[in-house]
Amino acid sequence: MSYIVKYEDIGLKDYKETWAYQEEIFQRLTENKKRNAYKSEPVSQVPGTLIFVEHPHVYTLGKSGSEKNLLLNSIQLQAKDAAFYRIDRGGDITYHGPGQLVGYPIFDLEEIGISLKDYIGMLEESVIRTLSGYGIKGGRLEGATGVWLEPDEPGKARKICAIGVRASRYVTMHGFAFNVNTDLDYFNYINPCGYKDKGVTSLKKELGEDQEIGPVKDVLRENIKAIFGIDWAK
Repeated sequence: MSYIVKYEDIGLKDYKETWAYQEEIFQRLTENKKRNAYKSEPVSQVPGTLIFVEHPHVYTLGKSGSEKNLLLNSIQLQAKDAAFYRIDRGGDITYHGPGQLVGYPIFDLEEIGISLKDYIGMLEESVIRTLSGYGIKGGRLEGATGVWLEPDEPGKARKICAIGVRASRYVTMHGFAFNVNTDLDYFNYINPCGYKDKGVTSLKKELGEDQEIGPVKDVLRENIKAIFGIDWAK
């Protein structure tokens, strides 16, 4: 039986509000798993959720990251109309903003039958296939998560999609940030994901013009469905 997932596109939404919403869904899934652990008969499972969202300007720092990778002080952040949060995902610092497609899969990996390492690789593959549809070759950089262009070319490696996740009882939250029409200038104020010698890019930059984000969402959503073997909740 396929894993059932509820898909939600919530448009442009404040980061902190979306984080709280993720946490609410995450807690429902983990609490359901705890209850089921003590039952001898199988019971119906709570569906997973895939959230697509864009955020107003915000920088987020993972639990193992360094605040030194944020190159702005609080006054400069205000001037850039940007917020800053230290959060409970893995990874270092990243930026979210309008024109960037952020995905938060809240999945039970035990139900899908995959490891956390598999999960991250499958998210990367979903984005790589999406890029392929636009004539762009995405790849992986050894020792780093996310999706990169020309990862093995010194001085040319540039990230188009960042990934940072949290998992408890094999239930995931947080996810990926895919640069579609993102204002890349905002990356100048951080060391993205802790790197000082790697660039960032977007679909817009690579293709030379703004991209309609709706079709990108459609393609990426279907790639996630195929790669994870899920069905959408009715």
